[in-house]
Amino acid sequence: MRLLPLTAVIALVVLPGSAAAAAESSASAAPGASGFTITDPRIKESSGLAASRIHPGVYWTHNDSDDGPYVYAVDSATGKTVARVTLTGIGTPRDVEAISLGPDGQLYVGDIGDNLNGTWDHVWIYRFPEPKQLADVTVKAEQFTVKYADGARNAEALMVHPVTGRVYIASKSEDKGGLYEGPQQLSASGTNVFRRVADLPWVTDGAFSPDGGRLTLRGYFFARTYPWKDGKPQGEGERVDAPWQGQAESVTYSADGSTLLFGSEGESSRVVAVAVKPAAGGSAAPAPAKPGSAPAAGAPGPAGEQGGGGFTKGAAVLAVGTALVFGAKRLFRRKPRD
Repeated sequence: MRLLPLTAVIALVVLPGSAAAAAESSASAAPGASGFTITDPRIKESSGLAASRIHPGVYWTHNDSDDGPYVYAVDSATGKTVARVTLTGIGTPRDVEAISLGPDGQLYVGDIGDNLNGTWDHVWIYRFPEPKQLADVTVKAEQFTVKYADGARNAEALMVHPVTGRVYIASKSEDKGGLYEGPQQLSASGTNVFRRVADLPWVTDGAFSPDGGRLTLRGYFFARTYPWKDGKPQGEGERVDAPWQGQAESVTYSADGSTLLFGSEGESSRVVAVAVKPAAGGSAAPAPAKPGSAPAAGAPGPAGEQGGGGFTKGAAVLAVGTALVFGAKRLFRRKPRD
């Protein structure tokens, strides 16, 4: 989704020092997973990221809209595209916003955007096996129809749990977003109803850690990592030193779980690497989950940030920024012609 330039000014007011965060975050990146610049001129609105499990250092991405049924594999060592996958059997994508890799070795693409907040009574998820060879290829994808139990809404984040394989979508709302849980298994023959399981701040993307024990969410003005337990994010979470990006659209973990990668839209966009902090208790970065293993319980939240109350503190800055954004939009909105 395109973001008003006004948010850059707001971020400097609401989040002092955020303009320098990208450089600081790059310096803190863990060895073996570093930032990169997407050099392919065809990728102008990178709106999702997913780390490959079978091609080390490769990240899957896609454009937001007005591109076509394409998914790109980008080599983080060079920033160059090493494969473009053309999807067939899915019709014409409307507003592709997210991508995630499941424990079944398949890529899930979320055609879940709805900038008019409820114009479409259904959205779609596309699924296809991650290609074993990196080359331009055409594949037939499965298409899943999705509806929300409480009505249509806009969304930009889709996450597949790396142990259970369950699909989650985070809606994006000026008032209050939500985390929606899909059925245990998606059905290509009927409608898949996603049900709200938690309230969220304004989220533009999210990603599970490879062991399934953490969920990291990002928005325009924040990023936080939450312990994951009993199918929900727990407590207040822990702040992540994410970079300031004017069109902050994507986040993923590196395949080994040691690093978070933050991406944005725009030509020659930069993907910034940020080292994952040890969980409370001093454990290192979470190890990748083995398919079929028991779900990780998740580490407790950091000291001073535990307990009930959900995402209230984590959303405080977001609420101020959002209010400023929409207040300014309303202030400068042109009056309709007579």
